[in-house]
Amino acid sequence: MEETLVGVPIGIPAAEYRQRQERLRAECSAQGAGAACVFDADYVKYYSGFFYSITERPLAFVMNAQGETALFVPRLEQEHARAHGCVDEVWSYPEYPGLTHPMAILAERLRDWGVREAPLLADEDGYPWVLGYRGPALSELLAGSVLSARAFIEDCLNVKSDLEMDLLRHSAIWGNYGLARLVAHTRPGRTETMASQRATAETWQAMLAAYGPHYQAHTSYYGDGARVEYRGQIGRNSAIPHAIGNNLTFQEGDTLIGESTVAVWGYSVELERTLFLGPPGEEQRFLFRHMLALQETAIAAIQPGQPCSIVDEAVRAYFIEHDLERYRRHHVGHGIGLRYHEGPFLDVGDHTLMQPGMVFTVEPGLFDANWGGFRHSDTVRVTDSGNELLTLYPRDLESCTLPSG
Repeated sequence: MEETLVGVPIGIPAAEYRQRQERLRAECSAQGAGAACVFDADYVKYYSGFFYSITERPLAFVMNAQGETALFVPRLEQEHARAHGCVDEVWSYPEYPGLTHPMAILAERLRDWGVREAPLLADEDGYPWVLGYRGPALSELLAGSVLSARAFIEDCLNVKSDLEMDLLRHSAIWGNYGLARLVAHTRPGRTETMASQRATAETWQAMLAAYGPHYQAHTSYYGDGARVEYRGQIGRNSAIPHAIGNNLTFQEGDTLIGESTVAVWGYSVELERTLFLGPPGEEQRFLFRHMLALQETAIAAIQPGQPCSIVDEAVRAYFIEHDLERYRRHHVGHGIGLRYHEGPFLDVGDHTLMQPGMVFTVEPGLFDANWGGFRHSDTVRVTDSGNELLTLYPRDLESCTLPSG
């Protein structure tokens, strides 16, 4: 995992996982907890580097107050966890539900670690009920109480390290590449399925050629690592912000929203562009012009030390000033990184102070049932003195107008 490509670390090295674990150990100490236990798959990945398929079989990262770490896994994941988890031990259980429930086995291992009367710091009071899972809460099995670790862990995820930023910059480069391939395959008479599948495959193949055997997507959100598509946002359907792909056929005059998201060792940025298939009409130009102005307004408002709410407030003020409220559907954006949606949120109700290292999508949009959706999405990092735009695909009208023939 510590090979390099053009001077950039590939993956997160063991030393950074140990730093994350130490911060969690310090939080255990601060709260008087005897151990920490996390079940969320992204949290497990964040603290141990172990990426796996989520099933009904419980799996957790655990750490005691002395800083010793372990992965608690079903037997079928034992070798996998030993090969890829940055932990001291791997604990396994036979199967779920088994003759002895996995939660009972985990509780016994925690007691062996000395976790008895002291509280347990955890993201959930037991494994979440996914894919048919059922089981007891940890608080039913341990003498001590269970304290929530979620806010602490989310705060850690929200501020990216230099190594995480390196991976996000790589994701942005491949996102730009993928969107260019999507545009190249978009012509009247072709289908969104064909264009999306070809662009996704070409992007993934180019990544494999560049990174070689070291590349790992480490994501459950984007298939093999690249997702380049229109997702049904074609013509009038582009006015549906979360449309679903429908194998629609491109037609001259369509407003399109293309998106390209590429995972690099679990980290990804978001890139979306409003595109026109042939020269746009007057109403399309009007909405596109205001969409650009709204996004510029939002980016300018992203400043360290300011509350997230101020960004959405600035955008809402623009909507009101220009009598555009009827076109607004959602807030400005959200955090992104290890997950495709993270906190904090660029919303009037989120007063979290922006800090250097936070990374946000910036995607205010205008949506009209007759003309479609108008939304660029770019990924922006908060810096010490302002912000840095990570996604660099052209945003102007000429660059976003595709040939109709």
